[in-house]
Amino acid sequence: MTDLLATYSAAGPGHDEMLQATGAARVAWERLAAGARLGSGQQLTAHAEEVATLLADHGVPDGGWALDPLPVLLDEAEWTQLEGAIRQRSELLDEILTDLYGPRRLLTAGLLPPELVLSHRGFVRAADGIRVPGRHQLFCTGADLARNADGSWAVMSVRSQAPVGMGYAMEGRRALAQVLAGLYRGLRIRRIGPFFRDMLEHLRAVAPSGSDDDPRIALLTAGPTSPAAFDEGYLASMLGIPLVQPEDLLVEDGRVWARGLGQRQAVDVLLRRVDAEDCDPLELHGGRGTPGLLHAARTGAVTIVNPLGSGVLENPALLTYLPRLSRALRGEDLALGSAVTYWCGERSMCSHVIANLGRLVIKPTSPHRHGSAVRGWELTNDQRADLAVQIAAQPWAWVGQEPVEASTTPTVHATGLAARPTVLRTFAVASADGYQVMPGALGTVVAPGPSARRTDIAKDVWILATEPLRATPSGRPEPVLRRPAEPTGISPRAAGDLLELGRWTERAEGTVRLLRAVVHRREDDAGEGGADVGAQALDVLHGALREVTADLPLSQLITEAGTRGTIAHAVGRMSRAAASARDHLSPDTWLALSSLERTLQRERRRDDGDAGLGLVPTLGRLLEGLLALGGVYAESMVHDVGWSFLEVGRRVERAHALVVTLGPTVTTRRPVAVEALVLESVLMAHESVLTHRRRYASRPPLPGTLALLLHDTTNPHGLAFQLARLAELLADLPGANGGARSRDQLLVDVVDLLTELPTTALAEDAGGARTHLAESLEAMAWRLRALEAEVRAVHLASPRSARWSAEAWA
Repeated sequence: MTDLLATYSAAGPGHDEMLQATGAARVAWERLAAGARLGSGQQLTAHAEEVATLLADHGVPDGGWALDPLPVLLDEAEWTQLEGAIRQRSELLDEILTDLYGPRRLLTAGLLPPELVLSHRGFVRAADGIRVPGRHQLFCTGADLARNADGSWAVMSVRSQAPVGMGYAMEGRRALAQVLAGLYRGLRIRRIGPFFRDMLEHLRAVAPSGSDDDPRIALLTAGPTSPAAFDEGYLASMLGIPLVQPEDLLVEDGRVWARGLGQRQAVDVLLRRVDAEDCDPLELHGGRGTPGLLHAARTGAVTIVNPLGSGVLENPALLTYLPRLSRALRGEDLALGSAVTYWCGERSMCSHVIANLGRLVIKPTSPHRHGSAVRGWELTNDQRADLAVQIAAQPWAWVGQEPVEASTTPTVHATGLAARPTVLRTFAVASADGYQVMPGALGTVVAPGPSARRTDIAKDVWILATEPLRATPSGRPEPVLRRPAEPTGISPRAAGDLLELGRWTERAEGTVRLLRAVVHRREDDAGEGGADVGAQALDVLHGALREVTADLPLSQLITEAGTRGTIAHAVGRMSRAAASARDHLSPDTWLALSSLERTLQRERRRDDGDAGLGLVPTLGRLLEGLLALGGVYAESMVHDVGWSFLEVGRRVERAHALVVTLGPTVTTRRPVAVEALVLESVLMAHESVLTHRRRYASRPPLPGTLALLLHDTTNPHGLAFQLARLAELLADLPGANGGARSRDQLLVDVVDLLTELPTTALAEDAGGARTHLAESLEAMAWRLRALEAEVRAVHLASPRSARWSAEAWA
């Protein structure tokens, strides 16, 4: 046993996954400790830090999810029994769901109390009679399991509406396969990648009968604000299917369509990750959704899985009746038991729960209505009395559950290991001959104690095979599903997200460059021309900085995320836009974004105040990350319609930032020495200073500066270059529908203003103001901002939904 494992001890008398009853470590854990080189806490900490970095590089939101570097190990013999029991439960739940939205014999025969079903929020009456093609109605299911002190497993809850965690399970597997690469290759670990490939085939199999051989499948998500947004995006990328939000869909002409720019595409199967009540505002009254979607499912025009109404199976009261239902429907006992659960809708159980509030876990049957579970022993006497009153008033809405002392696993804590209770979420997907169970699970560390309260720390679950595994053709530890080769459309929403991503990326880069130029000028403020000249030039540049950013100290212009105009704010907006358009972006995007986030975090930890030159390394690292991101856009993204919108956002923002910066810096005549320093910094901020030095004198006169920044069509940071690229990009954008005249006129107006602006005859009034230049720059600025708004109005405004009527389906 390694030194680190020798210091580990179980937390109590319950089952520990690593230690035997004698206190000796199980053989597989000995091999894990040796292969992972867990000889010291420093090595363990290094593994944890490497895992955290990988998750950030893959786009996992900061603080949203963490992964422990040590997996849970289960041997194949034990897993085979558990797998069969999960399959049996899934079949039973499928039969229950089929009956509840069909003949409802379970209710009429008294096998299930009607109040348990009909009062539950997950029972959708409007979904009655809807059928999923094929043998099964319940497509995928999740079950939360905990191991009892005697080593047996118990189901604590069911996930049937939108089982979350498959994407996290795959991300956790990939991260640990990299961090513990030698160990991962050395152990015979059952791979979970093929499960996703098979899942895609099963999704194709449930397409409506009228679909072609390659049905279009999409994952229906609530969007980037969903707590499960990363999981959904990762699952969609694994399956190679697009993400759609309810507003991206349209029900028309007897079908469901995904809105596209200038086109629409039929959708045959929706893998649902949205609560049922938010799917169709016409019949489900959730406030959002796609009008007519429920009717489309009812007529068989689209298959929705899991079907609307499957959330009724998540009622914890159902656990009370599953043993009875298994014997009645299948003629067999359940191989996998549940946590002992009492439904208060039955008088005797209600009395038992109220009498034992102090030792039970109390759960509402519909958490959305009555809150989350509570541990009775943590409540005060007054709180228990109030809860007893609530239960007595609505007994059907509550259950009491015996606490389960989940088994413990070694978990990283500080620089050592601690025994922490762990719950496993398993997943199963319907196939033609039954249910296929993912050969692994998503572990979740829970707070110490018998109630299994969740934390945000996850664990990968490794099933150790007894036979050698067949290598995948690619030789990779996990096969990767690729997006179909044929071109697919893009929704106005996704195109808008990419436009935002391009805009905020350019905003961040422009701010970094300008701030770096100001910091360098601070370094030289006592240089050529004397301190007074440098100070005057610096005052001008600070004015320009305030014009395009915010009135904050320089260090806060980098790190203050809550203020518009700062670099941190722009990076935050980039991350949100990228998360919303995840299925259109290269995975390398997240490497660059995580690099930016880490740089900002390091800068926040510094306590140098407004540290002048101390900011230069930070600005350099930020620029490095932004340039890498620009390279990803240029070289790793397909140059399709989505990329064109991203480029439009970048080009409009770059052009606008340039003319706005020129306003406070060049529209007033200043002493020659001051103006020279200001113009040199402006050129530096727009990556043109070296070109100017080659072409003109060492001190940059104004005409040469304006010629390079405004009129030079070969300067990629100049205005003329941006306008030429915009003309090309806008000409190819779909979805204009003849409404592009005002859009194009704005661009023509900016080109005309630029053409009419000479760089050799810049007239000044008596006060030294270059009025014509100032007015021209201001006119360009508002037209460029209006151009962006016009692009949104012409191309991205979602059309008002046509009035939907069932008569159209006759």
